[in-house]
Amino acid sequence: MSNRKKKIIFRCIKLLAFIYVFIGIALFYLQDYFLFHPVKLDRKYRYQFNLPFEEVDIPFNKTDTINMVKFFPTHSVRRGIVIYFHGNKGNINRYAKFATNFTKHGYEVWMEDYPGFGKSIGARNEKLLYQQAEEIYTLAATKFNKDSIIIFGKSFGTGIAAYLASVKNCKQLIVETPYYSIPDLFGWYAPVYPGTAMANYKIPLYQYLQQIKVPITIFHGTDDGVIPYRCAARLKKVLKPADQFITIENGTHHNLNDFPLFHQKLDSLLAN
Repeated sequence: MSNRKKKIIFRCIKLLAFIYVFIGIALFYLQDYFLFHPVKLDRKYRYQFNLPFEEVDIPFNKTDTINMVKFFPTHSVRRGIVIYFHGNKGNINRYAKFATNFTKHGYEVWMEDYPGFGKSIGARNEKLLYQQAEEIYTLAATKFNKDSIIIFGKSFGTGIAAYLASVKNCKQLIVETPYYSIPDLFGWYAPVYPGTAMANYKIPLYQYLQQIKVPITIFHGTDDGVIPYRCAARLKKVLKPADQFITIENGTHHNLNDFPLFHQKLDSLLAN
């Protein structure tokens, strides 16, 4: 090989190495930007929903306040509460339409916004998200018995929900479009980078599921382009024999609520 060819190859290697390092640094420092897509609301903003509701501010510490909306059934009978952890986009306005899935069965739905989402303010990191979830559970437990508390998670919120169900008593855990862990998902999108070392958020959902004693139900669609089905399917091996992994054929990350099977299974879970 001539010296000229060697120089060209060396330059190409240097360029590829530079690109690899540059993208890696960008992924590391911008990962919160890629992971979270919040829509903030002015603190004076007034919610408008078709369901009866109450807005609550939960002072978490001197600087952090969690904003939460409690949705109520239209009738007076209360069977329990669903603590709902939503996805990584928007705010409560985006997910409020799903509250009727539970209120029609007589459940209150408590839906928080994470810090930086909606009207919630303060710092956001994995530890704080866990602590804030526990704070909400503590409030719920003052009103309902543990066997009347259902924990529900959607997308990003599935990890927070699984954590909470692993450390607090509840009736059951239901998760929609979950991931195996954040580093695992990181590896799916950027397989040439060390996801475990680079990810600021770990949220090892698969570990939390193994610590949960109550029934677990998982919903996932085969055409999910955000959290691929194969990523969620890895969770099957950590489920208890009586747990359910419900596959929605042709379901995507955003439309499982449109499928009759989703409602049939969810209704049967909530009817018991």
